[in-house]
Amino acid sequence: MTMEPLLLRALLAAVLLAATAAPLGAFVVWRRMAYFGETLAHAVLPGAALAVWWDLAPETTLPPFVLGLAGLLLVLERRSRLPADTLLAILAHGALAAGLLGLALAGGYRTDLLAYLFGDVLAVGTVDLGLLAAAAVAVALWLGASWRGLVSATVSAELAAVEGVAVGRLRLLLVMALALVVALGMRVVGMLLVMALLIVPPAAVRPWVREPEGMALGGLAFAVGAAALGLAVAFRWDLPAGPAMAAVAVAGFFASTALARLVRREGGTEP
Repeated sequence: MTMEPLLLRALLAAVLLAATAAPLGAFVVWRRMAYFGETLAHAVLPGAALAVWWDLAPETTLPPFVLGLAGLLLVLERRSRLPADTLLAILAHGALAAGLLGLALAGGYRTDLLAYLFGDVLAVGTVDLGLLAAAAVAVALWLGASWRGLVSATVSAELAAVEGVAVGRLRLLLVMALALVVALGMRVVGMLLVMALLIVPPAAVRPWVREPEGMALGGLAFAVGAAALGLAVAFRWDLPAGPAMAAVAVAGFFASTALARLVRREGGTEP
């Protein structure tokens, strides 16, 4: 295998993941669901342990496991008397502990843990690319069809329900879409950094846009740029790709925030 196809697959995987994650990340930021997403990310590890136990490809166990935990979270939020953040903390740390123990018992603790935590974009194959492309198309179609309802439910769930928006169904579908992106993103950037491509891009462009569409589209452009630049930095200096992409995204966030403040100050809109 030559190096060019390897690099092309890695770049395509990073771009597909960024393009899928960023528009959903706008709603994660608006709805303050960051900790919810982190809990889903922790669910990757038990799914990975099952793959090691049963000698299966991670793609076959991660999505069902993460989707199942997402459904469990929604059920517990409705039926438990505990605060949502307490439930999320319990499930997040429980999933993390179960995954670590499962990998240790399966004998894959040392060999597989770094790949699960930080990803291995060079290991992305044609099946992974197909899944990422399918997820990107599915998320884009769903967002296009549900955009107004999602925005209305984010602004005011009560008013949206009065207007006939199926708030509960939209929340369920949003959570499932997030779970799918988290599961697929493990291969590219790992469970610890997948939320960076969800949260950082829309947060970085938020000072520059006023409309929800602008935040989603701007976040998409930012995420794709950060993924491509981070991958280039990783290959140039022989660094792990997942952390490099996340670091570039975070650096871009601070640069965008500082520039926005400078522009407002020069324009006399900030004291």
